[in-house]
Amino acid sequence: MGETEAVPEGGAGAYRLICAAQTYDWGLKGEDSTVGRLFSRNSGAKVGVEEPYAELWMGTHPSGPSFVVEAAAGREEQKGTALKNWIEENPSVMGEKVLDRWGGELPFLFKVLSVAKALSIQAHPDKVLARKLHEEQPSAYKDGNHKPEMALALTEFQALCGFVTLEELKNVLKDVPEIAVVVGDEAIADVLGIEEHDENVKSVVQSVFTKLMSASKEIISDLVLRLKTRLNTEKQVRMLTEKEQLVLVLEEQYPADVGVLSSFFLNYVKLSPGEALYLGANEPHAYLSGECVECMATSDNVVRAGLTPKYRDVQTLCSMLTYKQGFPEILRGTPLSAHVSRYTPPFEEFEVDRCSLPSGEAAVLPASPGPSLVVVVAGEGRMEAAAVSGSQEDYEAAEGYVFFVPAGIELRLTAGSAGELLLYRAGVNSKLLQ
Repeated sequence: MGETEAVPEGGAGAYRLICAAQTYDWGLKGEDSTVGRLFSRNSGAKVGVEEPYAELWMGTHPSGPSFVVEAAAGREEQKGTALKNWIEENPSVMGEKVLDRWGGELPFLFKVLSVAKALSIQAHPDKVLARKLHEEQPSAYKDGNHKPEMALALTEFQALCGFVTLEELKNVLKDVPEIAVVVGDEAIADVLGIEEHDENVKSVVQSVFTKLMSASKEIISDLVLRLKTRLNTEKQVRMLTEKEQLVLVLEEQYPADVGVLSSFFLNYVKLSPGEALYLGANEPHAYLSGECVECMATSDNVVRAGLTPKYRDVQTLCSMLTYKQGFPEILRGTPLSAHVSRYTPPFEEFEVDRCSLPSGEAAVLPASPGPSLVVVVAGEGRMEAAAVSGSQEDYEAAEGYVFFVPAGIELRLTAGSAGELLLYRAGVNSKLLQ
C-alpha cells in the first residue's frame, strides 16, 4: 500500500478497511464461501477448511466493527483505528447533510453473505417496536434501531419473503392436510369464505398464521413427520411442486420445526445475479441458499420464530407482522452508465451501486454528498479517488479490498487484465441528499 493510503487528517481520498467475518453454522465452509475468500484477502487471515464463513461485516456496528488500515514501517499493512472512532475524529467525511441527520454514526451496515442452509424465519421490528424490545429484553435485542434491508444476488439466491396471495393461501389450506389439522375447520372456513378486498383479510390471515406458529412442539413434530412421509410417498407417482421440494429440504435441515410448515404461507423467491430484494420492517422472511451482498440500517435486531435453534419470540413476531400479501418487488437496478447500476429501496439509510467492468474497461461512480463503503467482490484493477478540490489519489482495487469513501469523492475505476472487476458501493439514499 502506497504512502497516499495512510490514515489522513481530513477527508480526501479513500481509505482501506479491515473487516470482520461472522462464522454462523449456516455459512458456506472454507474456500467454497465467498465470505471466507474475501475475509482472507481483506485481513490476511488463513481460511479454515471446515469453518462456516457466513457474513462479512463492513461498517461501524459494535458486533463486527471495521478498522481503518494504517501503513506501517516497511509498507506492511496493519489494523488501525476503529472506523467509528475515526469518523468521530474526522466528522467532515460524513458530509453536512448526513452529519446533521445521523451525527457521526454511519447509518447503514454493509455485508456479504454466503448461505449454505436456511436462516431463521424472522422479521425486523420498526423503530418504535425496536426501542421497546431493546428496553425490555436488551440481551436478545441489542439496539433500539429498525433494520430495513436489501439483498443483491451474487449467485442464484433463494429466499422466503412475505405472505402468499389469498388465493394461494386458500389452496394451501385445501391441499396441505397437515396444516389443516393444526389450524382447524373454523379458521379454514374463515379464510375460504373471505374475499381479497375484505377489510378483515389481515386479521383472518394473522389468526391462521398465529395458530400454526403457536402450536405445541409435540403437535408440530408429529405433523412435520406426517408431511415428510406423505411427500416422499407422493413423489414416487407425481412431480412435487417447487414449494413441496423446498419443504423436504427444510425438513432435513431443521427436523420437527414449525418453519417447515409455515414456509407454505410465504412466497418462494429466486433471484438471479444482478437482481435484488428489499425487506421492510415487520415483513417475514428467511434466506435459504446462495450468496449475496446485503445492506441494511445499522442494527442487528431480529425477531425469530422458526428454522432456528436460537431464541424464538413467537408472540412478538405474530403480532408485529404487516400480513401484506403478494409477491415482493424484484429490483433490477437503474443504469447509471454502461457498467454501473443503482438499486434504490424505499429506505432513507442506504442504496447500493453495482459496477461490473470487463477487462480493460473503465467506469465512474459519481460523487455522493454522503459517505460510502466499497467492496471488491471479484477481479482486480485501479481505483482513483477524485475530490471536488481537484486532488486525486490512486489505489489498487483487488478482491477482498474494502474502502471507506468520504462525502464528495468521485471514484474512477479501471479493470485489470485478469477478467471482470466486480464491486459494490453502499451509500446513503441519494434521494434524501438531493
